Amino acid sequence: MPELPEVETTCRGIEPHLTGKRVRGLVVRQKQLRWPVPDTLAHNITGAQIRRVTRRAKYLLIETSRGTLIIHLGMSGSLRIVDDTLAPDKHDHIDLLYGNGKLLRYTDPRRFGAWLWCEQSIDRHPLLTSLGPEPLADDFNGDYLFNKSRGRKLAIKSFIMDSHTVAGVGNIYANEALFMAGIHPLRAAGRISRARHVLLADAIQAVLRAAILQGGTTLRDFLNSEGKPGYFQQSLDVYGRTSDPCPRCGTPIRETRSSQRSTFYCPRCQH
Repeated sequence: MPELPEVETTCRGIEPHLTGKRVRGLVVRQKQLRWPVPDTLAHNITGAQIRRVTRRAKYLLIETSRGTLIIHLGMSGSLRIVDDTLAPDKHDHIDLLYGNGKLLRYTDPRRFGAWLWCEQSIDRHPLLTSLGPEPLADDFNGDYLFNKSRGRKLAIKSFIMDSHTVAGVGNIYANEALFMAGIHPLRAAGRISRARHVLLADAIQAVLRAAILQGGTTLRDFLNSEGKPGYFQQSLDVYGRTSDPCPRCGTPIRETRSSQRSTFYCPRCQH
């Protein structure tokens, strides 16, 4: 699944192409995504001017003069800027047409993404209203994590992956941040000290910034807006490295399951 850095990479990739443009039309070839594409979406957005493109958690927000288009990439979705003469392939489900002979093409083999429309304040949309702070925002820090975790028996990895705690920390980067902070992923969140929560918050931000800088992690189908895969996977310390030597101490990396997710850690460095 594209995680926050992949979504941020996509956002930065498409933003300069779309901002200020007027939508010429919307072509929906497959409406059955995670939630059905609204029947009125093409009517609502055609003719609207795109004001800006932003991200909230793993949602892409295309703000227009009439409302906001909410896009989620799901398990295998991607967005690319292509010529409007390029014929669609089997899994190219939606095209957003704009000026200069270009369009924004949505590809999603598993069809678990979403294209939704919001005319009210975007912060009040049901998908966004209960989200925690952005992990790269000023209001996310170790003190916040510590206070939020008090009395919680939930494993720390599940705790930081909960979008109500912090918005958009997915499985790959949770594993990597916990390794960087030296915290065992199954340790109860409420039993971790303030100082270690500070280390963890700093690690989350460092890992995400590094991934964004390097273009996101390639996850099977992920391609950025120029059709080029990210390459942060070459920098992963523990994720997907079962039995490989720990880059710090050489102990074999272990794999377990936490909240039905693959979880990777060093039994010596993380406690």
